Amino acid sequence: MFEALSEKLESIFKRLRGKGLLKEADVEVALKEIRLVLLEADVNFKVVKDFTQKIKEKSIGKDVLESLTPGQQVIKILNEELCELLGKINTRIQLSPNPPTIIMMVGLHGSGKTTTAAKLARLFKKEGRRPMLVAADLQRPAAIDQLVTLGAQIGVPVYHSKETNNPLTLCQDAVKKAKTDARDIVILDTAGRLHIDESLMTELQKIKESVAPKEVIFVADAMTGQDAVNIAKNFEEQIGIDGIILTKMDGDARGGAALSIRAITGKPIKFIGVGEKIEMLEPFYPERIASRILGMGDVLSLIEKAQKSFDQKEAEKLQKTIIDESFTFDDLKDHLKKLRSMGPLENILGMIPGMNKIKNLDVDEREIVKIEAIINSMTKKERKNHNIIDGNRRRRIAIGSGTTVADVNRLVKQYIEIKRMLKMFKGKKGFKLPKFLPF
Repeated sequence: MFEALSEKLESIFKRLRGKGLLKEADVEVALKEIRLVLLEADVNFKVVKDFTQKIKEKSIGKDVLESLTPGQQVIKILNEELCELLGKINTRIQLSPNPPTIIMMVGLHGSGKTTTAAKLARLFKKEGRRPMLVAADLQRPAAIDQLVTLGAQIGVPVYHSKETNNPLTLCQDAVKKAKTDARDIVILDTAGRLHIDESLMTELQKIKESVAPKEVIFVADAMTGQDAVNIAKNFEEQIGIDGIILTKMDGDARGGAALSIRAITGKPIKFIGVGEKIEMLEPFYPERIASRILGMGDVLSLIEKAQKSFDQKEAEKLQKTIIDESFTFDDLKDHLKKLRSMGPLENILGMIPGMNKIKNLDVDEREIVKIEAIINSMTKKERKNHNIIDGNRRRRIAIGSGTTVADVNRLVKQYIEIKRMLKMFKGKKGFKLPKFLPF
């Protein structure tokens, strides 16, 4: 996410930080470069112009240019303006005081609307609510089957009907059914097209007028950049939207849609899709995204992800193994599994401050699969005591796991290094593990 943008901005910041004294001309040069970088990232031209003008006005003041660290002051201003551009605060979906809350999902075909509807239902279910999905996309028969499959996967009912080809009637019946079944959230997966047309907009307007959704959420593919922004603007003008969900953010190295869409539509980004898996939908936090764009990482999101995967009992168990110096290969395998459950490793590493500066960082998920295979090929005694793993045992483990002796040697070496690191933790005064320790 934002990889290309972050790299280019980091090189500009490096030059700014390197100057002991900043002049107005230095700021002008930096802003010219930032303007070019943002345009290359497919950010809307007007948004770029307004954004850089605001930074210029705040950066050339006497207090900034004559401060002890003028370069850092400019970066601080840039961070603040990025947060402002992205929406300042996280905006959640508003719930109706009189259930059910009706949420109408709109967007073009191919934006990930159906999958996102299911992801949203899963989030509400985890919060203790009783969501219901509605397959109102009658233009694409596969959409109904897809939603039914996803609903079964997350344990959420899907309302659909073969008796009507009228999406308006279907949505009205679905709301009645939700009230009967005491469902407090109704998510309408409406039809999309490959392009905006009059019949689509008329259909969506009728549904909106009839069921009066609490929120209309526009779902956009972040990778389409300015196209997503222009389409969102059209939907806002013709239908009226309350918020935006950007999908495929994990594949968006440029970031043009995320940086433009709120400024152009005036509507907040509420969630972002960061992967294909059903659990990969995250609330959109402007300050955290701004931090990632500027190469500062996203520690808060990393902690939240880790706390969902690592509970207190597991942390206490790990702490005991450190104190007793009894950390085994089985413990290593368990924690690697937990780390993988937090999401793609590339995404996790991107949240760690400074990782963007490490060049040629190759993240290969297959390596963890290989490690698990090697550990599974060990006997119980070998997992508990690495000292008995001699040459013959290493050859047997390599054959059993479909790897090489070199792979086994590398894992044993890494394991010894982890044990050494944990021993250092033990020596710390008042040592207490946090709720998680994702290696």
